[in-house]
Amino acid sequence: MTYDLVIQNGTIITAEATYQADIGIRGERIAAIGEGLSGARVIDAAGRLVTPGAVDVHVHLSLNLGGGLVSSDDWFTGTRAAAFGGTTTIIDFVHPEADETLMQAYEQRRAEADPQTVIDYALHMALGPAQIPQLGLLPAVQKAAGITTYKLYMAYGYCLKDGELLQALEAIRDVGGLPVVHAENWDVITTLVNRRREAGLTEPRWFPRCRPALLEGEAAERLITLAEWVGLPVHIFHIGCREVVERVAAARARGLPVYGETCPQYLLLTEAAYETPGIQGALPVCAPPLRTEADQQVLWKALANDHLQLVTTDHCPFTMAQKARGLDDFSRIPGGVPSIEARFALLYTFGVRAGHFSPERWVDICCTTPARLHHLSRKGQIAVGFDADLVIFDPEKPARLSTDWLHENVDWTPYDGLDLRGWPVVTLQRGAVLAQDGQFYGQAGQGRYLARSV
Repeated sequence: MTYDLVIQNGTIITAEATYQADIGIRGERIAAIGEGLSGARVIDAAGRLVTPGAVDVHVHLSLNLGGGLVSSDDWFTGTRAAAFGGTTTIIDFVHPEADETLMQAYEQRRAEADPQTVIDYALHMALGPAQIPQLGLLPAVQKAAGITTYKLYMAYGYCLKDGELLQALEAIRDVGGLPVVHAENWDVITTLVNRRREAGLTEPRWFPRCRPALLEGEAAERLITLAEWVGLPVHIFHIGCREVVERVAAARARGLPVYGETCPQYLLLTEAAYETPGIQGALPVCAPPLRTEADQQVLWKALANDHLQLVTTDHCPFTMAQKARGLDDFSRIPGGVPSIEARFALLYTFGVRAGHFSPERWVDICCTTPARLHHLSRKGQIAVGFDADLVIFDPEKPARLSTDWLHENVDWTPYDGLDLRGWPVVTLQRGAVLAQDGQFYGQAGQGRYLARSV
């Protein structure tokens, strides 16, 4: 039997096993896995690893913060960069305005994304205080838009009070959905920020001092307790400190369906970055903030021991000029760092090669668990019937990260000068080559929106 495309001689890595086999692709799906397969086209992957396409369930493309401040990667540049880095599926967000219905906001976001996106994508629906009166619409939104995950904030203008958080969790439970949550204590943060500003302490170095790890742990514990009482799973976003890891691990030890993610910035950078004078200290501002080297070691161990289950990026790039808006007031620095392209390779070099976890675990936390947890039914695995989203990864390919190497639409990278060993050399989306050996073969609009169900 002849297939449209066969990937031959590669070492397949899944979340469960590593083995030698060919992969036969017919149309957009994996049709066979075996030996000696023949195809109309063949890609020789000898000496290389073959993994599922990576899945990043936490990104912010074209994020509009108001006042003309928009994250610098749009849907085309961001998803193109993702493809170069081996990521074939992302989940971004719908942030309804106070005067919009949930469906109006969803349709507006689709109108932005569909003509530009290069890879497949889904959307989380954000629910802030203004959306509480619309909670009764979640069944209709889930059916019409295929949205099964809902972003809840315990910070910023979208911050929910505990009673509102309870109502949102109950509504999400009733539709079988999954809340994805930014857990911080916003009342404490705003109090500490105001104290620093009144004292004239406005440099970026004061930013992490207003977001104490102990209180981040308190917010996570409060969220876990509410979710337990309501009776539904919960996914806690961007964990960077021991205090939250301990609470997630304790909840899971009690059998609760609590899931935690971390991001490359928390694994590889520390709060010392904020001490650099001028713009360099402002660039890595993100929330929650970077923490300590001791926290980094806790995070690596948590990934290895399944106390944390996935790694995303929270990719939210702003240019140096945009970051400079807050140099005289750290509370005005737009938060976020770029990572969408380098995540998969960073976790190979500093996770697998450094001995923190196995290649199978690498695939699990970057591909398989994100897809499974977020109802992406044909993503994140190498198996017959799944989409032929595949990465051919050269474990020996060197890469020194810089803005010259990376394709993100931003004039800095927090990983500048890092030397990696291992990088994707071919990325396929649904059987079509998107990127190969540094060349891009995709086009705007070929990515598809993924309607999900529970």
